[in-house]
Amino acid sequence: MLDEATASVDTATDGVIQRIIRSEFADCTVITVAHRIHSVVDSDLVLVLSEGRILEYDSPLKLLENKSSAFSKLIQEYSVRSGSASNLAALNRN
Repeated sequence: MLDEATASVDTATDGVIQRIIRSEFADCTVITVAHRIHSVVDSDLVLVLSEGRILEYDSPLKLLENKSSAFSKLIQEYSVRSGSASNLAALNRN
């Protein structure tokens, strides 16, 4: 269980930690609580919560296919905030 495990590190360090987690725990169930969308975008399943209520639960790809999903909107917001459409394309490839 990882609860905001990389919240206080920079983006580059977060990327390194995420790669290590994926590699070392590939055969394990990993539950990740995160506000950084890229920390969960390549997960098998995503549970989106708002005000303590479940909004969505599905694979990231299925949620991204639905442009009105909360997850898809979070991805769009991330792309706008980061200032690059290429970030959205990279997230969609995962």
